[in-house]
Amino acid sequence: MKVERGAVIVECVRGDIARQRDMEAVVNAANAQLRMGGGVAGAIHRAAGPSLEQECRPLAPIRPGQAVITGGHNLPNRYVIHCLGPVYGMDEPADELLASCYRNALRLAESSGVKSIAFPAISTGVFGFPLEPAARIALKAVLAELPGLSSVKHVRFVLFDAHDLRVHSEILEELAKGN
Repeated sequence: MKVERGAVIVECVRGDIARQRDMEAVVNAANAQLRMGGGVAGAIHRAAGPSLEQECRPLAPIRPGQAVITGGHNLPNRYVIHCLGPVYGMDEPADELLASCYRNALRLAESSGVKSIAFPAISTGVFGFPLEPAARIALKAVLAELPGLSSVKHVRFVLFDAHDLRVHSEILEELAKGN
């Protein structure tokens, strides 16, 4: 699913966040210490190599909703933007903290001159955020930020499986029709 808003493309694809060769930045669904973990954080750190964790050390810890930027190291991307999503049922207000992840990542990308950025489904794995509400929050936050972007021209949601892709695509289509 792909929509255009002004000069910005927003799309949903199935794939591996660590293999987005055509994206200038990828977003890491990070842990507070910005270390290798499971899921997205593990995939990004494994692909980037140990120098990513070394660059992250002085930036940690981060708080839910916060975003920081590093180099891409051995990834095919120039930058990694690390966001700490909320743990569902623990970090409150979870909806606002999750929206802040996407807003702060986009604002950091914009201020760094990034032209393209790929997001995973932040907080929907081990952090337990239900997929459909998380996708709605994420897509609404991204679409609301688009009018303020001048550098970022391409936003991609990279989903791990077909179900996640379908949910994100349906919500993106619904939100695009609503505006």
